[in-house]
Amino acid sequence: MTDTERERLRRTFTQDAEIYDRARPGYPPGMYDDLAELAGTGPGCRILEVGCGTGKATVPLAERGCRIVAVELGAELAAVARRRLAGHPGAEVEVAAFEDWPLPAEPFDVVLAATSFHWIDPAVRVARSARALRPGGTLATVSTHHVAGGTEDFFVEVQGCYERFDPATPPGLRLTPAADIPYDSQEAPYRYVAQGNATLPGADRFEPPVFRRHERDITFTTEEYRDLLCTFSGTRDLEPAARSGLLDCVGDLIDRHYGGRVTKRYLTELRVARRKRADRT
Repeated sequence: MTDTERERLRRTFTQDAEIYDRARPGYPPGMYDDLAELAGTGPGCRILEVGCGTGKATVPLAERGCRIVAVELGAELAAVARRRLAGHPGAEVEVAAFEDWPLPAEPFDVVLAATSFHWIDPAVRVARSARALRPGGTLATVSTHHVAGGTEDFFVEVQGCYERFDPATPPGLRLTPAADIPYDSQEAPYRYVAQGNATLPGADRFEPPVFRRHERDITFTTEEYRDLLCTFSGTRDLEPAARSGLLDCVGDLIDRHYGGRVTKRYLTELRVARRKRADRT
């Protein structure tokens, strides 16, 4: 993905913040237990969250007593996050790009990016995270994968809709079992494959990452699934006629052949890397 493509696509999330908040699932409860164990995210923990969206991860962490500064590019998304955090005075939301946001003098205990780190400029995302952390602090990133499982026949059939309306769809695309998804140790935030596996600036300031994974099935009605599709950058980037055609095709398939409900299987991966305590730069 080029810098221009990344910038254009990441701004699509601001187009309908209410749908994003309504349609996107949160994260599995066990992930927050993992964060508490591996990164110390409990009462008083000071967190910098990168790309908080509407607060899907922010609110559960605020409920655990964390002090949070969340940086969100989209003003509309940030407004929803602020509304959801109204009862948590220890959490605040700043509207800015992480790449440009001035880091405060006081370092953070944790930098967290939940399904957002891949949207940050790879030339600066790890180094800026290291600068934001105290020595021994933790960089925690979360990635989400749609994997084989759930209503499997639907996800085979629905490829016909994508191949018809989305020209970027590879023919015959099939979902991968969770067990076959590689750990992201060779990708962001530690290494960047598109640059020939060259180590990202700042990666040497972190210890090797630790991984935790969670699988779960989530069932959607036709309307809920259409809304979910509208939160994906690839769907939002389609021409209006193609986007409408895709949504109608998918909705019709769910209604006609799957009784108005489909189940999607998610793999959530948490990656935690500690900033080296000897690192004083």
